[in-house]
Amino acid sequence: MDELVKKIAGLGLPGILFLIASAASGGSIPAVATLLSSLGGPLGFLGGLGLLGLAGILGEYITAFGIENILKLVYSERSKTESVRFLLKEIQDLPITDSLKLKLKHHISPVVVTEAEESPIPTTAEFVDEQPVG
Repeated sequence: MDELVKKIAGLGLPGILFLIASAASGGSIPAVATLLSSLGGPLGFLGGLGLLGLAGILGEYITAFGIENILKLVYSERSKTESVRFLLKEIQDLPITDSLKLKLKHHISPVVVTEAEESPIPTTAEFVDEQPVG
């Protein structure tokens, strides 16, 4: 088993994707071939293999350049054509760390508008019992 893990780790991201696809399809050869054919779209089985290769190349570039820098570039480009408010909401919904969300928000909108804080609710109340004058 250790040898199999070493070989898959050597393949990188495409190996992991192929392993997940194999596990999802039950591991049978016809099911894996069908899955790769469906991933390849009109290019069929070879397109599916090419897609795994492309995923590996993209994974290497992302690793080399850094996910934070890539996300900043993507959102900078999108902010030219899309609403910053929409992009801020989209960033909030991303499955990334809160610190990375804050960096991205600050990058596309240096003055990040946060929700208005409500005034503090009083914790004590004072009742005054007045006596009638007279």
